[in-house]
Amino acid sequence: MAEPALEGLIDALQRLPGVGRKSAQRMAFHLLQHDRPGAQALAGALQHAVDAMHHCARCHTFTEAEVCATCGDPERDPRLLCVVETPADQAALERSGSYRGHYYVLMGRLSPLDGIGVEALQARGLLARATDGDVQEVILATSFTAEGEATAHALSEALRARGLRVTRLARGVPAGSELEYVDLGTIAYALVDRR
Repeated sequence: MAEPALEGLIDALQRLPGVGRKSAQRMAFHLLQHDRPGAQALAGALQHAVDAMHHCARCHTFTEAEVCATCGDPERDPRLLCVVETPADQAALERSGSYRGHYYVLMGRLSPLDGIGVEALQARGLLARATDGDVQEVILATSFTAEGEATAHALSEALRARGLRVTRLARGVPAGSELEYVDLGTIAYALVDRR
């Protein structure tokens, strides 16, 4: 049986997405045996982030300030509001360099089986943000999973009921792919949404 400190480290590392027992054990042994300064840096950075980061007052993403840099940027287009599930989704859209509006981060998606309903997604905050007088279009950029689609549908209904223009990210066959390897659902959506 492993020492309690080692077990605690392995259990903590297993909390990371995609990390099972063996991977967590391998990471723990590596840090303790080969990279103790790296382990200290990791522990310090994690503690600092937990202490310093909180939700942006406007978009709900993570920030150290009251309002994140994106919301505070006067060059962003206040007429556009893109709704994403997570800060990672927001970061992906930012890396594309093709969107210059504002965001609202839900911090999840509808999942009735897990007890996650509209209230758990901060929907009131989204509705308040979307009806602030500046927003003219809400872009729903939730994932194309069953939960993401349900989230987009529920939010779309609530936003349209308030007179807002609501759009959804396009979907279809990825550039550079061969049709024989694309899943049937993607091909079906691409045919329906063809232009």
